[in-house]
Amino acid sequence: DIKFYLKNFRPQNEEATHIRVLLYGPVGAGKSSLINSVNNVLQGRMTHEALASSTNSGQTFTKIYKTYKIKKEGRGNFYPFVFNDIMGLEDGDGRGVRTDDIKLALKGHVKDEYKFNPVSPLSDVDPGYISSPSVSDRVHVLVCIYSANAPQMNQSVLQKMREIREAASELGIPQLAILTHVDAACGDTERDLKNVYKSKHLKRKMGDFSSSLGIPMNCILPVKNYSHEIQLHPDINALILSALKLMVDFGDDYADKL
Repeated sequence: DIKFYLKNFRPQNEEATHIRVLLYGPVGAGKSSLINSVNNVLQGRMTHEALASSTNSGQTFTKIYKTYKIKKEGRGNFYPFVFNDIMGLEDGDGRGVRTDDIKLALKGHVKDEYKFNPVSPLSDVDPGYISSPSVSDRVHVLVCIYSANAPQMNQSVLQKMREIREAASELGIPQLAILTHVDAACGDTERDLKNVYKSKHLKRKMGDFSSSLGIPMNCILPVKNYSHEIQLHPDINALILSALKLMVDFGDDYADKL
């Protein structure tokens, strides 16, 4: 049982207090909603934690490098994995997060609660800069979030995503991708979420995504985030938990090598 596995999970590297998962992707792809959904599944109830934005104005909602911890049921204890969500990547220069800042975050140089500035990158004299990062400050797994319902990806956003991927590859950081909104993108899946791996439409979407970004098919996971539901659903939970387990395992293997 994945939930049991995650409850008892401890990083292999004893210096690591947690595994850090960094989420990135275009505006509105569902990064904050994914954190909320993971929280729902692990708490066993509906929650409202990461403050997802309900507007799709193309302007991003998250402007702060914020670490989200997830409470274990019971008091004062947190799961040994955390999420960081970066403001969505936007079209054009001087908008959205700068790739340079994301590279610094990957290496663990960005302090929690640092407010990103689209106009000037973080420098080593800023108070938001960590000069000698610990194992726990670093990012252990990079996860790209992309919507199955999104139109063709914009070239400049795609370019930013590739740069982030390359930076992570140079550091040896493992990478996964999550395809969200799988129910809205395909009628079969909307009728029954169990059809997600049978859907030809989603398979094609994953194939396109794989070739444009260079992430192998077996590292692209379909997920439906909780959005309008008022109670938990086992099929939604199953997809979220299997994606979460892979993130944690990939990140744990990387942290162990540091």
